Amino acid sequence: MNPIRIPIPAVDFNPPVYHCRRATKPFLLDGRLDKPFWEDAPFTGAFLDIEGEHIPSPRFPTRAKMLWDDENLYVGALLDGNEIWGYVTKRDDIIFQDNDFEIFIDPDSDTQQYYEFEMNVLNTLWDLFLPAAYRDNGRGLNGYDIHGLRTAVYVDGTVNEPSASNRSWSVEVVIPFASITECLPQKQAPREGEYYRMNFSRVQWKTDVKGGRYQKRTDPSTGQFLPEDNWVWAPTGVVNIHYPELWAFVFFTGAAKENPSFVIPEDEYRKWELRKLYYAQQIFLDLNGHYSNHLEELTDTLEKYAPGNVNRRVKPLPYRIETTSHTFEISCPSSDEKKEILIYSNGKSEIR
Repeated sequence: MNPIRIPIPAVDFNPPVYHCRRATKPFLLDGRLDKPFWEDAPFTGAFLDIEGEHIPSPRFPTRAKMLWDDENLYVGALLDGNEIWGYVTKRDDIIFQDNDFEIFIDPDSDTQQYYEFEMNVLNTLWDLFLPAAYRDNGRGLNGYDIHGLRTAVYVDGTVNEPSASNRSWSVEVVIPFASITECLPQKQAPREGEYYRMNFSRVQWKTDVKGGRYQKRTDPSTGQFLPEDNWVWAPTGVVNIHYPELWAFVFFTGAAKENPSFVIPEDEYRKWELRKLYYAQQIFLDLNGHYSNHLEELTDTLEKYAPGNVNRRVKPLPYRIETTSHTFEISCPSSDEKKEILIYSNGKSEIR
């Protein structure tokens, strides 16, 4: 049997929603979150294993918070735990060789043309732009830099000292909107009521202390490093953060409080129904060498290959399926029936 390239997630569409308030107080970049600037910003929920709530909870808590103004998105994160170490010092190196904190931003919720940022406790950075997800033959543009990016780290403990009284490390990241809106039609910062799709990730390696130094734990039978833990804000149901359709919704609000009218739009739920058919089409291609024109074949594929009882069915909507010898397009009406929602074989989704 041919391998399945793009597995169906083991979680349903239930992404977190965060109301990102406007910043109202002066900002001093020092990596600390215990200051007036952050007082009005709520924390996200505690991070979970990337595969979902059915996996045991992370051994160290992680939470994040956000604010915004006309120019910048501000991200702060608190990473608890006594294993505070890092060795990567070169910018745009593979930061997740160390424990790290990561940010992912898709400004228009189309699962393409999105941004990735990583940093370790040494404040070593890696930023890149992804024209498409890796599963859709995308390749990260490592030469991309977030112009105007500012970052800081605060350590409650001592880096690379296992015997120290280590408690946590925290980060602050300032991302200019001008550096992450170039692919948007109007190239403009968000307005109140608009949303980005975002996710945060914490990579944490299992370690032993040998000779007074942290060392990644290895599998005695192979000598290879044990897989890293991936703890995220919005689980993707598969060990792959690059499923942007399952990232959180970050609504940009005013300064005072959450706005109850800012909720996930109905059309994003319809996008998810199309996404399930996208998974089915990719699996059908792997198994048969071509895409399917028939909804029944795709729903049968979901029934057979979706994990557990999750994502086995699609809602009854008037789907339209078109294929060529090497592409497909699936669509359904928007919730108000004034527009069309589409998903393509390259992974892109849109409303037009």
